[in-house]
Amino acid sequence: MAINSPEGTRDLLPDEAKFWAHFRDTAFGIFARYGYQPIETPLFEQTDLFVRGIGQATDVVSKEMFTAISGENLRRWVEEGKAPKAKSRLSLRPEGTAGVVRAVVQHDLVPQGAAPAKLMYAGPMFRAERPQKGRQRQFNQVGVECLGAEEPTIDAEAIIMLMRFYEKVGIPRDSMRLLLNSMGCEQCRPAYRELVRAYMDELCDTCMTRAEVNPLRAFDCKNPQCAAIMADAPKITDHLCDECREHYDAVKVLLDGAGVVYEEDYKLVRGLDYYTRTVFEVQVDNGMGAQNAIGGGGRYDKLAEEVGGRPTPGLGFALGFERCVLALEAAGVEFPRAQKCDLFVACVDDSVRARAFALVQECRDAGFTTEMDHQKRSLKSQFKLADKLDAAFVVVMGPDELAAGQVKARNMQTHEEHLVDL
Repeated sequence: MAINSPEGTRDLLPDEAKFWAHFRDTAFGIFARYGYQPIETPLFEQTDLFVRGIGQATDVVSKEMFTAISGENLRRWVEEGKAPKAKSRLSLRPEGTAGVVRAVVQHDLVPQGAAPAKLMYAGPMFRAERPQKGRQRQFNQVGVECLGAEEPTIDAEAIIMLMRFYEKVGIPRDSMRLLLNSMGCEQCRPAYRELVRAYMDELCDTCMTRAEVNPLRAFDCKNPQCAAIMADAPKITDHLCDECREHYDAVKVLLDGAGVVYEEDYKLVRGLDYYTRTVFEVQVDNGMGAQNAIGGGGRYDKLAEEVGGRPTPGLGFALGFERCVLALEAAGVEFPRAQKCDLFVACVDDSVRARAFALVQECRDAGFTTEMDHQKRSLKSQFKLADKLDAAFVVVMGPDELAAGQVKARNMQTHEEHLVDL
């Protein structure tokens, strides 16, 4: 029986792998203009980081995390009943923010009085959820995190930067909707949460269970009955404290000044518990199905403290590569082909193969993508292979040409041929 890729995962074959590299490099190029620097964090972290940072009430923590355990720890747990210690309880990262914030805290990247740390990352994330269109168990994200600044200019800057990237990579602006909301802070949100908890009635069992920990998650429920009930729930923007109201208004003024079109959506709560104040999400309706969010984020001013650091305001966003690909395909964008060959060196017979091999290396060293036949094909078959590789030129080397210190070069577009000195 053949072994296939695990359910909920997929291989990025050459064309898509090349586009992933282009996607990531385009993002980093734009984000770098705003002062963001790259960071790489481990694919797995201590499970407690996600429990404390993301929140026990979230689906990500309660249902979707992949737990990693060594063979020896598993044996001791099963045979001896000895559960692994906290430092040995590991999980594959379901999102990037918690790990980056942990790194900032651990390495003190924002000492007292320092400029904010602006960091960007790209790579795979893992969630054990039911695979469907636009939702996989291993998926790729690009994201940014800014730690150490609480001004609304950082919020607006990140949103503008995100929209600039989407437009640069090819997603039509008129196919996207930017949703905006404020989640309040520790001063105004507790009272609002109690209002929502008191309002909640006749919702699904999942929502009622969540109500004990974070009733705001009911706004994110996909059950139609719950959505209809929550449509008339109290709006958080009617219950913000003065500081949160001023912050939210300032973000909107900055976005208006930059010409960024957005929709205010009081139901937007995002899926993770660490968000405070500004939250935003970008959605694309065409070609996406139910999973129509292609990116989003917000402010998380208390997350650094949750993972053991000093009070450090933060803001970030992440965007999903696979969902962006769906949006681009729906918009009719063509992806570049992975296979491109500048030059193909064809051999008339085996007597010139060693010199042809050397010529291939010389051309590669000179910066050209160069190929040759490695299966002793006929000359006609070598030209067919050059066609498949989309070679721009083919040079033919035979005994007579080699004796004269020349090769015959053919332009594969015009079919013109010329003798060229080696």
